[in-house]
Amino acid sequence: MSLAEAKLIKLSETSFVDVAAAVEQWEHFPASTISHHGRRCCRIAREWIFSTDYSQLNGENMLAGPRWVRHKFTWGPSPWPIRWCELVERKTLDCGALAALSHEIFTARGAQSFPAQLIQQFSENATRQWSCKWDCESSPVHWIKEDLIYHEGCAVLVRGDEIRLWDSSAAWWVNPRQVGGYGGLLALRVCAGLEDAPREFLWGAQRVRPNRWEKVGTGGARGGA
Repeated sequence: MSLAEAKLIKLSETSFVDVAAAVEQWEHFPASTISHHGRRCCRIAREWIFSTDYSQLNGENMLAGPRWVRHKFTWGPSPWPIRWCELVERKTLDCGALAALSHEIFTARGAQSFPAQLIQQFSENATRQWSCKWDCESSPVHWIKEDLIYHEGCAVLVRGDEIRLWDSSAAWWVNPRQVGGYGGLLALRVCAGLEDAPREFLWGAQRVRPNRWEKVGTGGARGGA
């Protein structure tokens, strides 16, 4: 089961989640980035990604979600650090790699994109399953805390201070209207340099200050078109 394929269910314990403890655990997590060898191998790989996106975009709006990325790469464990030339050869990428890649694609298109960090609630059955999958690949599972996970996406500026939140692993725009349940979004942090971001972002009806964790509504968000 992947994040995108998980069935949405109601979780009565959502309101009892200790969001502050989760934020404290992931407070110092940096947003993921793709490394570069500084050589021809990474330059070619990076150019291939952008050329592929250009062909897939096929004249659509530059803010269209790059869904082709999720079709090419399966969500799963991937090594860190990861370089461009290594990334294009892989079949699976984790949420950090998918988010970093989508961020680079939006930026290459000319959109203003910012790394986004999320805390979501699933179920302990789901997180145990993902933990076993990561253990089998000898990959660390520091992104899991009981029924909560640390996740990554992209915050894309669409007009003024308004952002849309792209979930690169699910290949959808996260709906800012909160509905509660499995996959519920509990907290969000948008990482931005002071020189290239407004004092506050507007995501739906919620104000999000850059570079700090913000509790999200009642803790539920589901994907949208």
